[in-house]
Amino acid sequence: MYKACLNVGLPCPSYCIFCSEQSKLFTSEGTVTEQLEREKQRIFNKYGEVPLCAYFQSGTNTNAPVEKLKALYDEALAFPGVTSLSIATRFDCLPNDVLDLLTEYPLTVELGLQTIHRDDYDLFLEKYNELQKRNIKVCLHLMDGLPDETEADMIETAKVVGKLNPYALKIHLTYVVKDTPLCDMYEAGEYEPMTFENYVMTVVKQLEYIPAETIIERLTGDGDKRTLVAPLWSTDKIKVLGTIDKLQADLDTYQGKLL
Repeated sequence: MYKACLNVGLPCPSYCIFCSEQSKLFTSEGTVTEQLEREKQRIFNKYGEVPLCAYFQSGTNTNAPVEKLKALYDEALAFPGVTSLSIATRFDCLPNDVLDLLTEYPLTVELGLQTIHRDDYDLFLEKYNELQKRNIKVCLHLMDGLPDETEADMIETAKVVGKLNPYALKIHLTYVVKDTPLCDMYEAGEYEPMTFENYVMTVVKQLEYIPAETIIERLTGDGDKRTLVAPLWSTDKIKVLGTIDKLQADLDTYQGKLL
């Protein structure tokens, strides 16, 4: 199954310091059906005829009235070849009526936690538990290299998240893109991105606290090369993944080893 990426124009209520309002990487314009048609051709040309997951990727995809969300989700699921949905959203945009709507679909909800070291972690935990009670699969996003976070902070986040036993997990690098507050900090010398060596070692250590049954959907992000400022080593995704794999073998470690 491959994800067909969508941008349906549902904005975030606020933007993080690392986010650009213009960021629409991997998505295009048009209706859900029009975007899925283009994505189907892209995916089929590369992988053959495979099942599709309609991935509501850009923006906050529960940030609208239930009626509008239902229409968007229904249109996606009606597209030939789409067998499930993936809904990227924020945990502060999950009111009860939306939570109930989500139970009607075969889907995964992607939540951008990033770190447990945040003032609204209790709200995240409340919404995560509400999703769990409804038997909704959740993919959590973690972000390494946030300003003022140490390696110990990142490892602690992985330890706590591992105990939540999420269905899936994505680990991202914090990278600097143009036209963001983080870019201003970087240019002023107030932020230093992680080095390649520190990032891969941190990910290897984090994985030791993640249950073996948790699906790892990503171990590094995909920065838009047109707007990426730093770190430039992040553009070599194959090298990052290969080094993580080799380091695990060299250290005789693996996902879930320390649980």
